[in-house]
Amino acid sequence: MHIAIRRYHPSDREPVERVFRDGIQEHINPAFLYAMTRPLHITVTLLMYMGVYVKCGQSAVLALVSGGAWVGLVYFCCFEFYSGYVRARLNTDMQDIPGYYLSNPDNCFWVAEADVNGRPQILGMVAVEGKNDPGSDGKKYGEVYRMIVSSRCRRAGLGLRLAKTAEAFCKERGFSKIELSTSSTQKAAVALYFKLGFKIILVHMQSESPRWIIWMTRVTILTMEKNI
Repeated sequence: MHIAIRRYHPSDREPVERVFRDGIQEHINPAFLYAMTRPLHITVTLLMYMGVYVKCGQSAVLALVSGGAWVGLVYFCCFEFYSGYVRARLNTDMQDIPGYYLSNPDNCFWVAEADVNGRPQILGMVAVEGKNDPGSDGKKYGEVYRMIVSSRCRRAGLGLRLAKTAEAFCKERGFSKIELSTSSTQKAAVALYFKLGFKIILVHMQSESPRWIIWMTRVTILTMEKNI
């Protein structure tokens, strides 16, 4: 499959939004499995079952219902963490990609396109926003956003090509470094960034989601950086 990487066109909006939504929401189930295997959540689940079983006259049904409610709440939090992120982005920068990314020479948005059964399809994307670096005497750095590869073409090197496209742009613009953020559940993305020479500079749990949702998911945000 020949995949071409090109700048975003306004006609790409619907397929780009679809690939973005699918690419982010596919992390819901891995996040849920990760949360439910944390020692704290395992303990809470067992205490929930046992506590209700004992207090409700050894009712296995009520114990299962209460435990199931707790598990359902954890899944809801994982769902909302990623779905909420998609909603927020589709109502901010991705609502007007040409205006946000293509009207400024320090910003850009690319899509990866291939012919699939005779029809062009968007299979990936990446964006860069140029930002002022407060600690470098007026220099700028590039922040990578919206790095998504469709599940239909994984393990084909597309993520590497998209990342290198973004890096080449940052070098061309004379940026001092590249920065990006990803979640701890995105294992393949983190491995790719390490391969490209990125280093973790910050691990935190700050997000647009409410704090209790972040606490329930146990997801951490990794900020990574590479000097160029």
